[in-house]
Amino acid sequence: MNFFISDAWAQGADAGGSLFSLLPLVVIFVLFYFLLIRPQQKRAKQHKEMVAALKKGEEIVTNGGLLGKVTEVSDNFVTVEVSSGLNVRIQRQSISQVMPKGTY
Repeated sequence: MNFFISDAWAQGADAGGSLFSLLPLVVIFVLFYFLLIRPQQKRAKQHKEMVAALKKGEEIVTNGGLLGKVTEVSDNFVTVEVSSGLNVRIQRQSISQVMPKGTY
């Protein structure tokens, strides 16, 4: 009956095969690091520096879309003048970007 079914013989152990089986996982991790993780960390660092450098008189946009001028800066909150006589107090972290002078 060996005519229809071939015998299964043990193969010799290949030391380099286990290294090459991990290679695709390492390549995927490196790609994720350079395409996803590193740019996100860079953006977070830039946002943190921008929020720390806020000062009175700058024109900003919040995450909610409010455009206004900074009138007062404290440790955790910023007072923004949205319209003449209308001041809104927001958290510093909710500021998305600083606009060029003259936008407001």
